[in-house]
Amino acid sequence: MDSLYFGTAGIPLSTKRPCTTVDGVKRVRELNLDAMELEFVHSINITEQRAPEVKKAAHENNIKLTCHSPYYINLNSTNDRIYNSSLNFIIKSAKILDLCGGWSLCFHAGYYQKSDGNVTYDKIKEGVKEILKELNGIKVWIRPEISGKLVQFGNLNELIKLSQELEQVMPCIDFSHLHARSNGKYNTYGEFSSILEDIEKGLGKEALNNMHIHLSGIEYGEKGEKHHLTLDESDMNYKDLIKAFKEFKVKGVVVCESPSIEDDALLLQKIYKQV
Repeated sequence: MDSLYFGTAGIPLSTKRPCTTVDGVKRVRELNLDAMELEFVHSINITEQRAPEVKKAAHENNIKLTCHSPYYINLNSTNDRIYNSSLNFIIKSAKILDLCGGWSLCFHAGYYQKSDGNVTYDKIKEGVKEILKELNGIKVWIRPEISGKLVQFGNLNELIKLSQELEQVMPCIDFSHLHARSNGKYNTYGEFSSILEDIEKGLGKEALNNMHIHLSGIEYGEKGEKHHLTLDESDMNYKDLIKAFKEFKVKGVVVCESPSIEDDALLLQKIYKQV
């Protein structure tokens, strides 16, 4: 990536209905945003046959595409059916994203359940290795996401370690989730800088030049994330986060996941340009 681009988690809400993913891509460009995340969270809703249309629209409108795999994933499940379907959800999402000309795929990797953290890590690592083997040369980034709840696998250290040990894997850094799972920490300029320093120390400058970021307002409690909010309804210190992005010369894509996806994406983009 040659810059930091801002976009929406899914088709912009202002897109005239009924609409397709292609309409969403065109609307993102009309809004003067630069990225869109394909939301496969409830279903992988783009077929192999329709994917080339999405790729063409993204290319013509210079839109960077990412995707979010289905929510129904647990690579730490002891249930073979759940585990195998989790693998297949991620594999199929990656293949469709590639056909759409996309760049980076994120997913919630799983739950600790009753297992030790190290056991969970090893199980999820083996799952990601199976995914990479099945993709067999498809070059989209595979990114386990920082999770918002303490019961979910995916703190920063786990994801940096996983990215160190596996090729084609980088973390999806959800700053709102990190803020929520720490019950209100990671919300100052110094804390944001420490996150970016840890990423650079663990994964090199390449990681800061190639970031897949999620951001929104968020409500949380002692167990972590409750639900997303618009940025100004929350205590998320997004202005200082943007300053940290500038200071560390972060590049990649910032996907806004707030309930008002395009308004908050435009707000973030505006502040970024003003800093």
